[in-house]
Amino acid sequence: MELGYFLSSEEQRPEKQVNFASQAEEAGFQFLVISDHFHPWVSQQGQSPFVWSVLGGIAQATERVRVGTAVTCPIMRIHPAVIAQAASTVAAMMPGRFFLGIGTGEYLNEHVLGHPWPDTNIRQEMLVEAVFILRELWKGEEFTHYGAYYTVSDARIYTLPEEPPAIYMAASGPKSAALAGEIADGFISTTPGNELVKEFKENGGADKPCFGSIKVCWAKSVEKAKEVMRQWWPVSAISGRLHSDLPTPKHFEDAVELMGKPELPEDAILGPDAQPYIQALQSLQDDGYDHVYIHQVGPDQEGFLQFFQQELLPALEEKSLIKEA
Repeated sequence: MELGYFLSSEEQRPEKQVNFASQAEEAGFQFLVISDHFHPWVSQQGQSPFVWSVLGGIAQATERVRVGTAVTCPIMRIHPAVIAQAASTVAAMMPGRFFLGIGTGEYLNEHVLGHPWPDTNIRQEMLVEAVFILRELWKGEEFTHYGAYYTVSDARIYTLPEEPPAIYMAASGPKSAALAGEIADGFISTTPGNELVKEFKENGGADKPCFGSIKVCWAKSVEKAKEVMRQWWPVSAISGRLHSDLPTPKHFEDAVELMGKPELPEDAILGPDAQPYIQALQSLQDDGYDHVYIHQVGPDQEGFLQFFQQELLPALEEKSLIKEA
């Protein structure tokens, strides 16, 4: 298993993200992923920088780790031809280190230009066409396309990496996991368990990487961790259509308020004891994930990174749970 560190664009200023990326590499993480949002989930999180600017900084601040988006929606807010150019530039700045994570997005981020919000099936069709456009433009030749959802006219990308970046697709249900197996180079699961991994592997993903994640809150006590998790990530109980169709942070805040006290994620790891972290990572490995990224919720990123380097990483190496860099 390879371990990654999640850079939460919703919680961190851009200069902090660049700094944490460097610290995470130094601490021993093997890859980084960064969210691509226009809005935070709730106003308390307070941030949402333009990810392609931040990635330029990360490219200069790191040397070894692979870096990818988790995830970019290339179907509405930004035309796939522009995403193709942006990803190509970042990949050229990080030779062999950048991958593009993609998904069908949420209304929260993708409605800002005033376009209608399509049904999930339509968004999946749009994503398939977007992936085709990305790969055609990465060939470096002049490209014109008149498709069902997009037009590209006489476009050519001149700044290219030696090899095009891998495309990993996020999925939260069996249909999207199967689609990821068909069109993507890897899979990013947003749902715990092994059902989606099986669906992905049975539909063309047998030899492709599978990314899972865990939300954690390292703190000096479990009670403090619970407090931070509820304050900074109160949206864990919001899922399904509600999760993808609410338009603003205020709508998410109203939904959380209606639910009463914010629920903690069922699979969240809380507090200073390394053992629950190890058990969670072992469980994901057993479910078929060969890459797992850790999302430390809240402002104490330095405390978590120190804990990872000094306690968690040595324990994982002792148990041979992680792949050597």
